[in-house]
Amino acid sequence: MGRANPKLAKLRDDDDRLPIHWAASYNRLPIVEILSERKDFDPDVQDGAGWTPLMIASSLKEADPLIDLLLSKSADPALVTSTGATALHFAVSKSNLDTAKKLIANKASARVKDKRGQLPLHRAAAVGSVPMVKLLLENRSPVNGSDGDGCTALHHAVAEGHGDTAVVLLKAGAETDKRDNSGALALDLAPDAKVRSYITRAAEEEGIAL
Repeated sequence: MGRANPKLAKLRDDDDRLPIHWAASYNRLPIVEILSERKDFDPDVQDGAGWTPLMIASSLKEADPLIDLLLSKSADPALVTSTGATALHFAVSKSNLDTAKKLIANKASARVKDKRGQLPLHRAAAVGSVPMVKLLLENRSPVNGSDGDGCTALHHAVAEGHGDTAVVLLKAGAETDKRDNSGALALDLAPDAKVRSYITRAAEEEGIAL
């Protein structure tokens, strides 16, 4: 495509996306390799919503070779979309632990909030990924950071019924007396008595006062 007609690589569609964005979306490594060989290749080119190829790849499963290629071309993990989200936000949302590790190894920050005020940690808590939560905490994510709704990661974990994730956050110092914008404590958001009981019992065993 790009070799036959170089101009095609620079054509944007109605979504302001280039061929590199679509190639990344479908995890087409050979096509990305061809496009990346161009002298004018920009690994950080953004589409109309601010997504870069690295952001797109970070939201995919089994895209390690694609991510490795983009990072080898100096793709920047610090760039943000129009909503303020980074590649790390997307990797975390999809529970792509290996991808998150690669991004952090390439200086992605776990401390960046999107325009909703959410840290990657909020997303990790919401999807209930204990390994991801631990990774982010190990990389200086604020455990008690609040999003635009006043919710901490603990609020998200409890609200989604992820008791094991909530316990990890509590052990890391999550504050139980923080209220969201509606005045709710994290434990108030437990979807049922079973989840609340699990968290309460586990906290007691760890000597954590609720």
